[in-house]
Amino acid sequence: MEKFYITTPIYYPSDRLHIGHAYTTVAADALARFHRLRGEEVFFLTGTDEHGQKIAKKAQEEGKEPKAYVDGIVSTIQDLWRAFHISYDDFIRTTEPRHTRVVQDIYRKLEAKGDIYKGTYEGWYCTPCETFWTEGKLVEGKCPTCGRDVERLREESYFLRLEPYAKTLREHILSHPDFIRPQSRKNEMLAFIDQGLEDLSVSRTSFDWGIRLPDDPRHVAYVWIDALTNYITAAGYGTDQARFERLWPADVHLVGKEIVRFHTIIWPIILLALGLELPKTVFGHGWLVLGGAKISKSLGNTVDPQTLIGRYGVDAVRHYLLREVPFGADGTYTEEALILRTNQDLANDLGNLLSRATAMIGRFSGGIIPEPTSESGLEGTAKDALERATAHLERLEISDAVEAVFTLVRRANKYIEEEAPWSLSRSGDPRLATVIYDLAESLRVAAVLLRPFLIEAPQGIYDQLGLGDIAGTTWADARWGGIQPGTEVKRGQPLFPRIDTAPSGSQADPAEETVEATTEEIDIGLFRRLDLRVAQVREAKPVKGTDRLLELTLALGDESRTVVSGIAEHYDPSSLVGKDVIVVANLAKAKIRGVTSHGMILAAKDPSGLALLTVDRPLASGSPVS
Repeated sequence: MEKFYITTPIYYPSDRLHIGHAYTTVAADALARFHRLRGEEVFFLTGTDEHGQKIAKKAQEEGKEPKAYVDGIVSTIQDLWRAFHISYDDFIRTTEPRHTRVVQDIYRKLEAKGDIYKGTYEGWYCTPCETFWTEGKLVEGKCPTCGRDVERLREESYFLRLEPYAKTLREHILSHPDFIRPQSRKNEMLAFIDQGLEDLSVSRTSFDWGIRLPDDPRHVAYVWIDALTNYITAAGYGTDQARFERLWPADVHLVGKEIVRFHTIIWPIILLALGLELPKTVFGHGWLVLGGAKISKSLGNTVDPQTLIGRYGVDAVRHYLLREVPFGADGTYTEEALILRTNQDLANDLGNLLSRATAMIGRFSGGIIPEPTSESGLEGTAKDALERATAHLERLEISDAVEAVFTLVRRANKYIEEEAPWSLSRSGDPRLATVIYDLAESLRVAAVLLRPFLIEAPQGIYDQLGLGDIAGTTWADARWGGIQPGTEVKRGQPLFPRIDTAPSGSQADPAEETVEATTEEIDIGLFRRLDLRVAQVREAKPVKGTDRLLELTLALGDESRTVVSGIAEHYDPSSLVGKDVIVVANLAKAKIRGVTSHGMILAAKDPSGLALLTVDRPLASGSPVS
């Protein structure tokens, strides 16, 4: 059995984690889920880096012992990962006895080899970043990472020799193209090595919240050997040799780009000094940026992911994090972008496809998925989606993998318009059975392919298709033809209701407003975002408490819609029944005088009055306007 060992950085529990931490962990979770679906033995590690001066200071400010302080923060971190359904196999804490023993053993080994020696350190230190800086690296006398004040420190320290391993490391980077990814990070690290490597301070005496060095207890282990070696501690180094040989080396260390240097220079040199293999890939992803700056606890511009999950749901937040930014590049976080991505991809594309497909199966096939009667129109797209998603995930191109799945979803929506099942039904065309089967099967394939990324939606799709529990499926089940004709669908509630973006109170009576014409030019892409359709009025009645509003029940394809419209002064309700009108079908729902209105009918107005837009011959309800 293939194995796949993936890690996140271990997070520093000086405060609650933010959306940037969630970005890394959700990405790692998606990769872990993908490899499990392929039948591989997956070991997914995350955890917390709990020692250091900053933790000690924070605990003192809170009037707590450091361990008690971090226990509280770690609890919130574990709650956050439960909310995101992070499927880690181990959560390591650097305060655990298993890690203490490994760290002390490593110090003994490296000192015995002469790779660690005692000296005196003097330099500029940033406490929030736990980092020493030379004079030349400071920016206007401040930390180049967080912009805060630094302090001059001089103290006895143990040092790790780096330069003896620089040539070996450089050759490894050049001979292993996937060791540092993306390419831009590799180039940065090679340049850093070529500048010359200074020996690294790996112990401190100015504080005592850390692992005591075994043969010199005045010193505590400084962050590098303590934190970085968690990856081998959890794999069984020094405690379970058989397990360690099975899991190591790690296949992927997933880290933010700001700590690539630690993971591609310091960590490999520690491993080389210990005589251990290097990880196969260190992938340094970009930052989520808010207001032009990296989202960071140190900068104080954090976004609470728990709040976002409570507001929009776990699938919406996971989808946004995985789809919005090309993995490896920086991306700008805005809540508006999250809402737009959710409405476009999850509500308009995926949710709408499921709603339309199950409604048509109910209407045209008695709720039973039929046997196809001709060649599929979507099988090729589904096969391509599987192949592309697989290739992208193997290359850690997560956002591209998600997009590959939604290419299938969007093609299936377009297929409905091209094939017009309502017309096939009226004419008795046997191809109707193939079209209906294709829609159901494309949804089934999409559900399987979405399992690494989304938590609730794949099962929701399976439930409405009548397919039972999706948990037993594998990645191979995304091949075309898995759905059995004769399966009874179970149409349910919308998978992803659109998110209303209007501020509270702004939609009191939008149906009574007149939209003024504009001469501003727009591009075709903006126009195509409008979903204009033909709808037939089935019922019309006044809205209680107003003399301007009518409540219209519209047939929109196989769907019934309620729309509130401010046309009572111009039309008697009975005159509207049976009339074909044009409706904006993708307008967000609004509560108007106690009635939920979903859409807007179009009208034109001149000095003589108002007239509804209609068509010059009968068309099937739901027909698109283009």
